[in-house]
Amino acid sequence: MATGVLQRVSGGLGRAKSRAHSAGQLVVWSRGFATSGSRNRQDSWFKSLFVRKVDPRKDAHSNLLTKNEESNLYKIQFHNVKPECLDAYNKLCEDVLPSIHADKYYPCELVGTWNTWYGEQDQAVHLWRYRGGYPALTEVMNKLRQNKEFTEYRKERGKMLLSRRNQLLLEFSFWNEPVPREGPNIYELRSYQLRPGTMIEWGNYWARAIGYRQHNREAVGGFFSQIGHLYMVHHLWAYKDLQSREDTRNGAWQQEGWDEVVYYTVPLIQHMDSRIMIPTKASPLQ
Repeated sequence: MATGVLQRVSGGLGRAKSRAHSAGQLVVWSRGFATSGSRNRQDSWFKSLFVRKVDPRKDAHSNLLTKNEESNLYKIQFHNVKPECLDAYNKLCEDVLPSIHADKYYPCELVGTWNTWYGEQDQAVHLWRYRGGYPALTEVMNKLRQNKEFTEYRKERGKMLLSRRNQLLLEFSFWNEPVPREGPNIYELRSYQLRPGTMIEWGNYWARAIGYRQHNREAVGGFFSQIGHLYMVHHLWAYKDLQSREDTRNGAWQQEGWDEVVYYTVPLIQHMDSRIMIPTKASPLQ
């Protein structure tokens, strides 16, 4: 498996270099160092590994990358549960969270709720959508403070948790909006910590790349952080099973252009993580 991945990446690098050669950008590799006919070219791939120019912008990244006609805000929650309490925790969430989702009094929707299968163990992940942005989030928070059932839920939940954290997210304009789907499916949450100043560049490449990953309806949603860990990107994918995931990801390498996307986006990443998740009974994404 590892050999196959290396061969695909090497092939992608070779094809990308060939395209650069045909464009008059001949790159000569000698003793592990890259030199070129124009040493001062700041857009060379080798230099991009170490120095990245941040283009001056007159608008916030969030305005350039999101759907301007909508104002959806997302909250993702990561709850690390005591191992002996996971079943009781899931039952508690199933009793309370769907009622908030269904009640029009609260301008929020439960997008999905999962347990991590591979990745961090004994972890629950919840994804909420607030239609109306920050005002909707504030409204929900204020109303839930007056909800005795939810207050009791938080007390019981606190007894079962080891730790918890959350992030506020916006969705990329070129990704699908997550909608309920029938199962059974497994879900993969791929999280990327980008280098500061590279979010626009990432968005430009993935606006094209997402077209390569729609053939099996695997693309669920794409988000970037606003509060919490910054310059964090989350891609959410759905597959029938692990073998379907493997086949779908391998199939992307057969499409012209996918190798180039990988070639140019890898230098933007500081750290990446993958979780395979199983939806709980309460999840609209099954």
